[in-house]
Amino acid sequence: MLAIEVENLRKEFRVQQNREGLKGAFRDLFKRRYNHVTAVENINFQIPKGEICGYIGENGAGKSTTIKMLTGILVPTSGKVVVNGYVPFQEREKYVKEIGVVFGQRSQLWWDIAVIESFQLLRKVYRVPEQDFKKRMDELVERLHLQEVLHRPVRKLSLGQRMRCELAASLLHNPSIVFLDEPTIGLDIVVKTEIRQFLKEMNKKYETTILLTTHDLQDIEALCSRVVMLDEGKIIYDGDLEQLKQRWGKGKEIVFHFAEAVNMQTLQQLTQGMEVKWQQDHPYEAKVWVPFEQENVSEVMRSVVSELNINDMKIIETNTDDIVREIYKSGSAETAGENHHA
Repeated sequence: MLAIEVENLRKEFRVQQNREGLKGAFRDLFKRRYNHVTAVENINFQIPKGEICGYIGENGAGKSTTIKMLTGILVPTSGKVVVNGYVPFQEREKYVKEIGVVFGQRSQLWWDIAVIESFQLLRKVYRVPEQDFKKRMDELVERLHLQEVLHRPVRKLSLGQRMRCELAASLLHNPSIVFLDEPTIGLDIVVKTEIRQFLKEMNKKYETTILLTTHDLQDIEALCSRVVMLDEGKIIYDGDLEQLKQRWGKGKEIVFHFAEAVNMQTLQQLTQGMEVKWQQDHPYEAKVWVPFEQENVSEVMRSVVSELNINDMKIIETNTDDIVREIYKSGSAETAGENHHA
């Protein structure tokens, strides 16, 4: 069953074009000129129920505009969008009861009242029965460690505490779909890890569909099996994260720590005939670069381990950030793949 269905979705904005100087400003008073800017250009994707999908792109790529159309805040210029069987902007009142939204930069909590009072107000907005609300609250408070902050005003919370409260607020009515727009922005690694773990557990327990936009690709690696990548309003990649890494990652690096001193000549002889590159700065340590297409990592490891005493070794993958940067430079994942294979 599909949770989200998007077909030829397009959003254009009319932006006023200001003329220069006093004379130009005077003319603008009487006759304004406008440019049409396309933020989202005829995109298509489907998200099955229960999937965690990463929606990524640089600033201005069209991520937030898409989320606003999916949540019913913006009306599309053209195209079809159906979420949980609803057309968001047409059936907003019924529809919002089934979704949760977290915008990392904007709060849905009331600034000057205690967190628990904000939650109570949201209970009334979403018309959650008292008994269901209490059960849900107990679970969220325990999982997100909110016991100490419930009776504090929101303005007195740290960013990490507030984001945990924002997550709880978006899940109070047990929505089947959650939209997270930069939910970990500005948070330290401990809080980020807690939030990622919580989202994974919620998804597993309730089959909550999650669409996540983020600049932090570690969020994507920790949570998402699928990535939709946007650039200048167009989708340039939609598929499996592991496949993306395998197809466009340049390779893996193996770092060996030896029990005895080893020279470069020995290492090169062990991998003779293999298309790998060795680097050695210390007699007891060496790195070997293994390109994805040419060699199998396990073969390279076997040839070294069978002949030399190894104290330790580790495999370092191509960073997802680097892969994404390469794809943005080329303008499409297909082009990136072609460049890489060449």
